[in-house]
Amino acid sequence: MQIRDLNSQFFRGVMLVAEKDMRIYYAKAPVLIFGFLFPLFMFLSFYLGREIDFQIFFPGLLAMFFFFTASSVGPLITPWEKQAGTYERLLSFPVNINTVILGDTAAGMIFGIVINLIILIVGLVFLNYNLNIFGILLLSISILLGAFCFSSLGVLLASPSSSSPSQIMMLSGLVRFPLIFISGIFIPLENLQGIGRTAVYFSPITYLVDIFNLSFRGESHIPLIIDFTMLAVFSIIFISLSNRFHKRSLRKGL
Repeated sequence: MQIRDLNSQFFRGVMLVAEKDMRIYYAKAPVLIFGFLFPLFMFLSFYLGREIDFQIFFPGLLAMFFFFTASSVGPLITPWEKQAGTYERLLSFPVNINTVILGDTAAGMIFGIVINLIILIVGLVFLNYNLNIFGILLLSISILLGAFCFSSLGVLLASPSSSSPSQIMMLSGLVRFPLIFISGIFIPLENLQGIGRTAVYFSPITYLVDIFNLSFRGESHIPLIIDFTMLAVFSIIFISLSNRFHKRSLRKGL
């Protein structure tokens, strides 16, 4: 009974932290700019004026939006709260750093899913994809796992001991933008050669793009089990590093 109560309290703490983040940070300008407007303009600059089949490009576009939206909330939360002096107050409540990290991750995950479900529905309506039961199942699982993976990366990017949101957002950009260009979104995996072909496997977006391509078009260049395994591995790595770096900052009083 005691273990059950502890689990219930932990889950309630995660939900309360996520709810707090959703109410405060979803409408912040950096989240809207880096989470929605920036990938939109990046897509338009790449797509307009080119003879590209949008139906083929859409899976990569959806994965790019998932990456930016899900990872845009986490980098803002911790430095903003440290700057406002509310971070220590939050940890004085009956929550621990694990609760805060998972709550921040849940907030970014929900933001990414909600925004991209709208994009997904619009794409399904206007591009006439014929999804079967297998494709719908793949989409559902990959959306949840991908959103969690990218959101946990956003929380990891907020772990440096800085109370300046601008510095963290700059670091976020330095990490996220290279991952976009080595992920097979703008250049298909089959067209990559040499070091580009090797680097693409170090981006978690690559595996979500591959799953989306299989779901929408029935084409995949990586075994499905590897796609899901690597998204799970990246998620574990990001959450573990977030936990370690946040705890180290707390021990230093930062």
